[in-house]
Amino acid sequence: MALLKKKSQSDSERGKTEGRKFIDLNNFRFPEEKQGVTTTLKVAEIYRFEDVRKITDQVYGGNIVLLDCSNVSNDEILMRRVIEEVKAIGRDVNGDVAGLGKNLIAITPKGIVIDRNRIRGSY
Repeated sequence: MALLKKKSQSDSERGKTEGRKFIDLNNFRFPEEKQGVTTTLKVAEIYRFEDVRKITDQVYGGNIVLLDCSNVSNDEILMRRVIEEVKAIGRDVNGDVAGLGKNLIAITPKGIVIDRNRIRGSY
């Protein structure tokens, strides 16, 4: 006689596991939760100096702006004007401004700081 016996499932227990229905998550839609969203990341492109005004409105509204300056990067004087204006916007809102590479500038509103340290993967 065996000391350890395998417990057999009764017919009612087998029916419980076989009758389970699974939800296909591809078909399931989650409700949008935009009520709590206060800050949005916006991407903007600069073609001329007047485009900076649109960026100003976004940062004053509490959004983070990633500014692509590649279209004006060849004009050194215009690029300096844009950078100085963006720095002034950052000071006005007590936010943060940082260059990301050669032609990208990040501008954040008050309370959001840009970390200057890069996260590097191991090789």
